[in-house]
Amino acid sequence: MDNLCKNRTHNNGELTINDVNKIVELKGWCAKKRNLGSLIFIDIRDKYGITQLRCDDNVKDVATLIKNEYVIYAKGKVVERESKNKNIPTGDIEVVVSDLKIINSAEQPPIYISDDSEATSENVRLKYRYLDLRRKTLQDNLKLRHQITRSVREYLDSLDFTEVETPILGKSTPEGARDYLVPSRIHNGSFYALPQSPQIFKQLLMVAGLERYYQIARCFRDEDLRADRQPEFTQIDIEMSFVDLDTLYTILENMFRKIFKDIKGIDNLSFPKYSWHYVMDNYGSDKPDLRYDLKFIDISNLFINSTYEFLNNKVVKALVIKNSANLFTRKEIDSLTDLAKLFKAKGLCWCKLNENNLEGASAKLIDNKEEFIKILDLANNDLVLFTADNWLTATTSLGQVRIAVAKKLNLAKKDEYKFLWVTEFPMYEYNDDGKLQAMHHPFTAYIEEDEKYIENEPLKVRSNAYDLVLNGYELGSGSVRIYNQDMQRKVFERLGLSDDDIKNKFGFFVEALKYGTPPHMGMGFGLERITMILANTTNIRDVVAFPKVQSASDLMNECPSEVDEEALNLLGIKVINKN
Repeated sequence: MDNLCKNRTHNNGELTINDVNKIVELKGWCAKKRNLGSLIFIDIRDKYGITQLRCDDNVKDVATLIKNEYVIYAKGKVVERESKNKNIPTGDIEVVVSDLKIINSAEQPPIYISDDSEATSENVRLKYRYLDLRRKTLQDNLKLRHQITRSVREYLDSLDFTEVETPILGKSTPEGARDYLVPSRIHNGSFYALPQSPQIFKQLLMVAGLERYYQIARCFRDEDLRADRQPEFTQIDIEMSFVDLDTLYTILENMFRKIFKDIKGIDNLSFPKYSWHYVMDNYGSDKPDLRYDLKFIDISNLFINSTYEFLNNKVVKALVIKNSANLFTRKEIDSLTDLAKLFKAKGLCWCKLNENNLEGASAKLIDNKEEFIKILDLANNDLVLFTADNWLTATTSLGQVRIAVAKKLNLAKKDEYKFLWVTEFPMYEYNDDGKLQAMHHPFTAYIEEDEKYIENEPLKVRSNAYDLVLNGYELGSGSVRIYNQDMQRKVFERLGLSDDDIKNKFGFFVEALKYGTPPHMGMGFGLERITMILANTTNIRDVVAFPKVQSASDLMNECPSEVDEEALNLLGIKVINKN
């Protein structure tokens, strides 16, 4: 046992041709075994890599017993391989084993541990996540996540930011998504809420005079999941006092320059700024992917006097897909039409230029075909997709079509990174119930010149909010915060909050604003999304150690789960409607 517990001399990813003739001691898992009769070859694996072991007669008895995922110890001499493997760093050598021991046996794994993850369904791999995490790809992703947080800490520490932990158990406040609630045993009938973000606390730290704060913060939101969202996630949370927007932009841009320099060796990043209205009008998304152009062209004027009612006096946006009409089948165009309808469009019109003539299902809708061809600068084999509706529906629906077209044509390059700032978001929007709500959150300052619209035209009010977008993903949101209690009260009242509502939900926060609050602003970035993009995956579960599935459940530890009556009674809770 003493021999098996002592340190190894090398890891399984470091031996090279320069180590030939060294006597080494290795430990790890059996990743693969090949029995050739006179010789047995074993690939021994640890977090660093794989080394090939050559086992001859003197250790053959033990080697024969070893199976995949056994934990083993091997001592031997490094020699040059006859048949080299250029796909791994240790592929030039192997270890001729003189001493081989089994540290621990293993049952037949229920999943195939390989970077060819498609060999096993994702749900089964998540059920046995502790085994799935032995894959190099997932371990590399977790290392990448660590490297990003290390880079962030180094950068912010150098600028005199202070890392502060804020409470996990707090007060339920309306911040957009549903809270996860935690019942109190001591105060039966009362609940804590897990933080959707540290928003209120980080602003209170500015009230407290901390000036520059950050936190690698755990956040929780009870909302529907998707490929880039988890119910619990990590936010790079930042807040600053006594700075202007240009300073904030510079600090955050340089933080990402450091991350990308440290991780990818890239140092030529740019950060253009566009208003929310501009990106919606041109790309149909507040998080457009700028790795491909595909900007909309407004052709509303061509249909002002159209005899077709659904085109007449509507906003008509067109998407021209150059030299690609032959790549889209009618079935694929019908699928794009269905996609547009999912986002409330009445339909999707299309036509193509073939031998200088407009053809296709919607060509008959175009009265002045020559003007149509001229405005859109069409050439043969160009495909035109266009839709007509109110401005928001027309742009949003065509924006989804734009994304689908780019995906089909592989327009986005994986090794390209296009950032942009999106600014001047609407301050307010209507929810599905027709009730006015804050688009960002109710602590966001509005642009003061728009104050005249608050009472009667609230949708015209622009907020001092900003998002940072990368390759079609929103990396984070931030805003200039309200630091004046009169402005904060005005925003609350326009949202329909009574004095009692304000007191019950935000009383302590509004009280704090009375005692000399400095101008401040900040932002929170999704660590998992940053890692996901740098890892070249589109599935956020690939960069989380123990993720939840679409139903917000953990297949490995089988939660959420029921608790016994005694625990519920202690909390004063009774379950009345089980799913």
